[in-house]
Amino acid sequence: VVLIGSVRDKGRLEAIFAQYKPEIVYHAAAHKHVPLMEYSPCEAIKNNVLGTYQTAMAAVHYGTKRFVLISTDKAVNPTNVMGASKRICELIIQTVNRLQLKAHIFSETSNLKPDTSQTPTEFVAVRFGNVLGSNGSVVPFFKKQIAEGGPVTVTHPDIVRYFMTIPEAVSLVLQAGCYAQGGEIFVLDMGEPVKIDPLARNLIKLMGLKPDEDIKIVYTGLRPGEKLYEEKLMAAEGLQKTANDLIFVGEPLNIDTDKFLQGLGKIIDTAYQENELDVRAQVKDLVPGYHEEK
Repeated sequence: VVLIGSVRDKGRLEAIFAQYKPEIVYHAAAHKHVPLMEYSPCEAIKNNVLGTYQTAMAAVHYGTKRFVLISTDKAVNPTNVMGASKRICELIIQTVNRLQLKAHIFSETSNLKPDTSQTPTEFVAVRFGNVLGSNGSVVPFFKKQIAEGGPVTVTHPDIVRYFMTIPEAVSLVLQAGCYAQGGEIFVLDMGEPVKIDPLARNLIKLMGLKPDEDIKIVYTGLRPGEKLYEEKLMAAEGLQKTANDLIFVGEPLNIDTDKFLQGLGKIIDTAYQENELDVRAQVKDLVPGYHEEK
């Protein structure tokens, strides 16, 4: 059944969960474009953070067995609002997993209360990098630029990224979900990072053209919030093996739950007040590893 709705729309979420009572939720709804979220940080909070919180609450209330958050390597020591918002999403599902049977994670005005007669929902996150061929992926973008005669734009000659194919990503996300016990962050082994500059040059050659001659390559500079490289795990999380050699699991971090939930409510309110400066300041309070690239 294909339905349309927004994770920001609490009533729509509740209606769908009430009718279908899904056993498993793969939560992939997010704004993922780094520069756009730098320019519109309140939108990142409304969609990524509030959307995750509301979907998680619906999952607990309607007895979902397992909730899998699709996260990103950009959530590790984030340098941009998008990555920081996804880190907050990870903290949300870990917090809800830990406290879902305690009433204080539900606001007094919320009509969503946990059904204590049901087995608690297992909340986990799966963190990985770029997926080749996905919406906004660099390869289709480069191919389009080459087909149009160039130039091919690369942000920096030394920039690197992790990549996997769509079938690899889907398969590993499904498997990681099966390993869930609640509260984990699964990290997918994406192999060696790929330098974007040689990738662009090889694509030009594969299309029968010569880089720098037939097709120019232009370095445009790092975009707002962009890193030269991405990380897959924070040092404090540790790393353990699973039955799949390509899937690892990090231990949940201990956080001050009450302080986090207070900060969460505050930043959502601030986002709806369209106060971008305060949102950025509150992101720093909620995500200790967040630092803006200079």
